[in-house]
Amino acid sequence: MSAGLRRSFDSLAVPNYRRYFAGQIVSLSGNWMQMVAEVWLILSLTGSGLAVGTTTALQFLPILLFGAWGGVLADRFPKRSLLMVTQALMAVPALVLLAIVTAGSVAPWMVFVLVFLRGTVNAVDNPTRQSFAIEMVGPDRVVNAVSLNSVLIQSARLIGPTLAGLLIVGVGVEPCFALNALTFSAMIFALWRMDPAELRAAPTVARERGAVRAGLRYVRRTPELAVPLGLMAIVGTFGLNFQVILPLLARFSFDGGPNAYAALVSAMGAGSVIGALITGARGRADRRLIVGAALTFGLTALLAALMPSLALEIPVLALLGAAAVTFAAAINSSLQLFVEPRMRGRVMALYSVVFLGSTPIGAPLVGWLSEAYDPRVALLLVASAGLSAAWVGHVAFGVNRSRAA
Repeated sequence: MSAGLRRSFDSLAVPNYRRYFAGQIVSLSGNWMQMVAEVWLILSLTGSGLAVGTTTALQFLPILLFGAWGGVLADRFPKRSLLMVTQALMAVPALVLLAIVTAGSVAPWMVFVLVFLRGTVNAVDNPTRQSFAIEMVGPDRVVNAVSLNSVLIQSARLIGPTLAGLLIVGVGVEPCFALNALTFSAMIFALWRMDPAELRAAPTVARERGAVRAGLRYVRRTPELAVPLGLMAIVGTFGLNFQVILPLLARFSFDGGPNAYAALVSAMGAGSVIGALITGARGRADRRLIVGAALTFGLTALLAALMPSLALEIPVLALLGAAAVTFAAAINSSLQLFVEPRMRGRVMALYSVVFLGSTPIGAPLVGWLSEAYDPRVALLLVASAGLSAAWVGHVAFGVNRSRAA
């Protein structure tokens, strides 16, 4: 194995992180299977791009509404214990969906409600997971761990949709929900098997009034946190709605079915894994990387909007996935390195809000653009988000450098 490739997997030398990695790859793959199945189920029930966008929006709306309070919980309780609770709760909506689809009584509103409930649990689970990485590996390895977390997510995005596409074509959506419910046990077992003595746990914060406002004030007076969060808000709101765009692109632009959808998602996942490994091997995240990744993301999205065939779209989406994960991992790492430990849960909750919680704003817009015009128009919106973030970052970081001087 080359030295660069070894550096990409440096955090796996930590036993606790190795257990976490194994549990997450199983759990997240199941989660992606469910998300693909939910979107395809809604599309089958309604035939509406707006309904697909609404499904995605409801999945992330709780993060927008409750994510900041999820960060407060992450600061108040031991993160390992909190994750064991949230992982168990995440299995409940999957089991209910399995029951109503199997019974033949499913209606769109039922799917919407269950997606929202799963998102509510995720509003606590996501910021807790985000802020747990540095406790497992320490500050020296946090950039690598964040990048490997991206590998986890993108590998799951590659594995989950591929399996989901095969199952949906061969059997239906029901096995996707059943398997997802089972996968949460892998993550719970991995957390239980960790050695608490090896964790570098942040001190828990006592219950206090105004904890969310304190976190917001802290970010506002810290440019090293405020600027990256602002850039993530731009790209997260208008640029990272591929759960909406890709099924519509497969069906309406390329006249495809579940296999075409799975191919597009898998292409982005494969590119994202490569991008995350390269970022992890660097072992550092700086302002130049953030701006460069945003610029590459915008230009590649513009190219994706122009592709006339599925065969040409697939390699471009792989490049787009690499740029997207590099940008997100660079933002995430820079936040974790600058934030005070007692504020880490709340700051990473704000990251979750602008990364995922912004989806309810952008997803319906992207769904409407795709349905009213063409999914390629939605890709133009993605391109404008990336290019805008690159310009804003270039200006803001330049101003901050001038002030520091």
